[in-house]
Amino acid sequence: MVCNRCIKVVDEELSKLGLIILDINLGEVTVEKVEGGFPYKKIEEVLSGNGFELIDDTSSKIIEKIKVLIIDKIHYAVNESEKINFSKYLSREIGKSYSNLSSLFSTKEGITIEKFIIYQKIERVKEQLAYNELTLSEIAYSLGYSSVQHLSNQFKQVTGMNPSQFKKLKSPIRKPLDQVS
Repeated sequence: MVCNRCIKVVDEELSKLGLIILDINLGEVTVEKVEGGFPYKKIEEVLSGNGFELIDDTSSKIIEKIKVLIIDKIHYAVNESEKINFSKYLSREIGKSYSNLSSLFSTKEGITIEKFIIYQKIERVKEQLAYNELTLSEIAYSLGYSSVQHLSNQFKQVTGMNPSQFKKLKSPIRKPLDQVS
């Protein structure tokens, strides 16, 4: 789950199954203990039918947690313009060394955590350019870039066009957050 709509869909679908949700956040659901056993197959079918998957192995849980933490910081953190040190942040939040997290992520996802962060930032830049509410300088500052030039260079590397060209598109090319990589 990578957005509030995802949370809503999962909440509704699990409630339809009669599960009592105790807590639900991006990438994580806690439900009340079920008498007679947990209906894994039904949950898996419902989640799969909505484009989600049930994550039950430790490695997958850690990777999902990494993604959720990054997406949350980049897309949903309000007024956090200071440059975040993602390696320290992820290590602290997950309780594992960054080198272990990085190795696991790269092995399972086929890209580095750094690339995933860049792709998420560029998707956020696209969103903000489409809304046309902030200048490129304000966007760069809000995402912790050292300069507008740095943001522009990364934007061009990822999208093949500069931010001005992207802004001129009639219908900007955007991706759902769970497909950014």
